[in-house]
Amino acid sequence: MLEGFKVVELATYIAAPVAAGILADWGADVIKVEPPAGDPMRWLRAQAPGGCSPVFETNNRGKRSVALDLNTPLGREAMGRLLAEADVFVTNLRPSALKRAGLDWESVKAKHPALVYASITGYGLTGADADTPAFDNAAFWSRSGMAHMTKPAEVDPFSVRQGSGDHTCGMAAALGIVTALLARTRSGQGRLVEASPLRTGVFVMGADLSNQIRLGEVTPTRLRAAPVNPLNNFYRTADDRWLFFMLRSAYDGWRDLCGALDCPELAEEPPFETQESRLAHSAELTARLDAIFQKFSFDEAGRRLTEADIVWSPVQTPAEVVADPQARAAGCFIEVSDGHGGRFESPAPPVRFDSGSEGVRRPTPALGQHTEEILAEIGLATTQAAAHVAP
Repeated sequence: MLEGFKVVELATYIAAPVAAGILADWGADVIKVEPPAGDPMRWLRAQAPGGCSPVFETNNRGKRSVALDLNTPLGREAMGRLLAEADVFVTNLRPSALKRAGLDWESVKAKHPALVYASITGYGLTGADADTPAFDNAAFWSRSGMAHMTKPAEVDPFSVRQGSGDHTCGMAAALGIVTALLARTRSGQGRLVEASPLRTGVFVMGADLSNQIRLGEVTPTRLRAAPVNPLNNFYRTADDRWLFFMLRSAYDGWRDLCGALDCPELAEEPPFETQESRLAHSAELTARLDAIFQKFSFDEAGRRLTEADIVWSPVQTPAEVVADPQARAAGCFIEVSDGHGGRFESPAPPVRFDSGSEGVRRPTPALGQHTEEILAEIGLATTQAAAHVAP
């Protein structure tokens, strides 16, 4: 979909590499500029074949890697030539570091007015904390209010899963980049695309924060045994498996549920006759449903809920997700070359198209693997730059 577009990425860790990685999955030529020591994410749990982090592989497959020392004149010249030929620049360096390197938005815009410039920082480019370092547990999870709103009052704060906020922010940034490229076809001008885990987190929690802004309050998260709504909850079956179900609306499906679970009398009991009374007796109804679900195996409970057209889902382990036939039918995994003649599966980008381009992705690059060919493409001889550009 993006064949012919060139993206230069100067970024480490997850959020910005995810944004550029999505563009690579969609066909763009993404050049990952790394320091001589490499992106630190390469070495985090580097247990995959070839000594590369599985997380790094997922976020950087299909890219080309050039190792540059931007503290040298020729390293900086190489960076400048790359940007001159690029359609998109993606970076997550802090604003002060970019300013010192002459790679901030204003400096780059002056030289390359048609370039789409995507900045991904923890807290955005303006404000007192614009230069403050942040990972997704800090900006996306904690400062956005998500960590507070997700936990019941009785539970201590806990961490978001690795990279969840970064991947969400990276998806948002990719959307912004493609939108800016579309706008450029009309105006000929590049745009600044600014994304941050903080802003992304606030948007993800938009339902709760809209209520906070308009009503001055947010519905609390409660323990499973005493939920806000017992008909939007998790239950364990006789074979010790968990499922989640919810009714489509506050007043629809209650009797259908009771019929499906062979307890039609429950629908008529005084504490549970109306939605208001069910919410008022949340803990009691949850306990009753706990006992009812314990009468069925997981497969039987799922069959009954499906036949009653009730929204439900298994609570799956990572191993079950990988083996899930529906996840595979939905295109959740793609094949990637390992660079050594083999193939392995990897999580797919979040969107697929009807172009049939879901084939094997080229491998994640080794550090500096494409330095010579990229330098040649921009007119720099490797022998000339050897002392200044990492191999």
